[in-house]
Amino acid sequence: MSDESKIACLCLGPTGSGKTALLKKLSGNKDTDEYSSTVPTVGTSLTTIKIKEQQKIIIRELGGEMAPLWHQYYDGINKIIYVVDASNLCQISAAGVLLYDLLAQPKLQKAKILLVLAKMDVSYRQMRNEALLMLQIKRLEKEIPQTITILETSAVTGEGMEPMLEWLQSNVTVTFKEPSSS
Repeated sequence: MSDESKIACLCLGPTGSGKTALLKKLSGNKDTDEYSSTVPTVGTSLTTIKIKEQQKIIIRELGGEMAPLWHQYYDGINKIIYVVDASNLCQISAAGVLLYDLLAQPKLQKAKILLVLAKMDVSYRQMRNEALLMLQIKRLEKEIPQTITILETSAVTGEGMEPMLEWLQSNVTVTFKEPSSS
């Protein structure tokens, strides 16, 4: 029997929200700093993150430009990392629309949601409150079945990486690949 475990987790958010840099930092890439740059993800990418000696999490990042197609990847998903650029108040409204659509999806009614306020190194602390107000989080939490955890992060400074790993680990649902019988 195969012991290879996989985690059904997606990383979503608008274009330029910081998904790729965040996943690079989370996977242990030490080269992520204020001089690093990433290219917006076109399509999908997979990132493997080691959380325990024998356990890895595979996160599928879907580019923001793919938002109209995100629903095609929802089967079997039990965790969503939703990334919002907290330093860009203009983008937050668009991020909210995408988030509301995501939360309304029948396939994701039992999914755990990690709302990541990214790029906190370039935003001021009050922007966190403004972002949450613009996203209407208090109202949203009363109306949806999903559990939402909110976390502030920075791929540059590493802020929030440990709590993010803990969230991934504590909400783990592992499925094992069955051996194929020939």
